[in-house]
Amino acid sequence: MFNSFRLNTRLAAAALGALAIGATAFSTSAAAAPLPLFPFFMAPPVEAAPPPVLAAPSDEGTVVEMPARLRRQVVNYATREAPGTVIIDTPNTYLYLVMGNGQAMRYGIGVGRDGFTWSGTQTITKKAEWPAWTPPPEMIARQPYLPRHMAGGPGNPLGARAMYLGGTIYRIHGTNAPETIGTHVSSGCLRLTNEDVADLYSRVSVGTKVIVLPMRDRRADLGATVR
Repeated sequence: MFNSFRLNTRLAAAALGALAIGATAFSTSAAAAPLPLFPFFMAPPVEAAPPPVLAAPSDEGTVVEMPARLRRQVVNYATREAPGTVIIDTPNTYLYLVMGNGQAMRYGIGVGRDGFTWSGTQTITKKAEWPAWTPPPEMIARQPYLPRHMAGGPGNPLGARAMYLGGTIYRIHGTNAPETIGTHVSSGCLRLTNEDVADLYSRVSVGTKVIVLPMRDRRADLGATVR
């Protein structure tokens, strides 16, 4: 009986010792890493800033970043021209499609290089999807290495759509080189990205009036973006 009492006493002491060690460990752990007072309050997620430009694929499959000002967008635009009129702002490399109520759809474009700009009023006399390209004699005389004819398709310099202007050699057309938008690069034609020219193509018709402003008309850009 005495031995049984001693055994029970030892077991009780061991249990108390283990409990003390556990309490000490818990206390040390809590001091090292205190629990938050309000664990159910979640920090708001951090949102990434939107990119300042849009990207357009080039004919080589690479992505070209488009400055924000050259993106297709609705802007405030004061004009007396009727809705549906196309106005080419040559100095600022914009094409405006008048929408009425003081607004227009604005597209970034590429225009003629030095010595190849022109101005005047024309009408769209023909529209074509993935047009073939036959360089005019004037262009071949300057660049005899050009092909005499090129079938329509992704490699064609006229791009996805073309709108022919009157009886001139000039066109509003697409391009597979979006990096040239906003520059003075062509032989007088007016180029848009393939995406933008397809959008414009769907909004205009044969007979649409096209006004091309002269290069010397360096007025400030009249199109303010609609917020």
